Amino acid sequence: MAYVDGFVAAVPTANREVYGKHASDAAVVFKEYGAQSVVECWGDDVPDGEVTSFPMAVKCKDDETVIFAWIVWPSKSVRDTAMEKVMTDPRLQPDVNPMPFDGKRLIYGGFEPIVEL
Repeated sequence: MAYVDGFVAAVPTANREVYGKHASDAAVVFKEYGAQSVVECWGDDVPDGEVTSFPMAVKCKDDETVIFAWIVWPSKSVRDTAMEKVMTDPRLQPDVNPMPFDGKRLIYGGFEPIVEL
């Protein structure tokens, strides 16, 4: 059964192109280690909420944009094995491919799909 990693973060709006390159470079690595697909989305219609929202969750500032991304894996076991390799891959180390956003405000988690059409 497939497994999905999901991500939400606030990226400085001025870093859109830099973030795109960062995400593209990382996607290549994820795919090499078994990801079926990697999707990166730049916020376009992401409203502030009154109680909670994507912008509130990542403490998005006025000069930032919310990103929403996910990686589809064939299974949780493939993902677990791959993530061990991803975390040590030299192409994704901070000195080679630094995150162009505040990683402390990145929200991520693994999900088991329950509906897929």
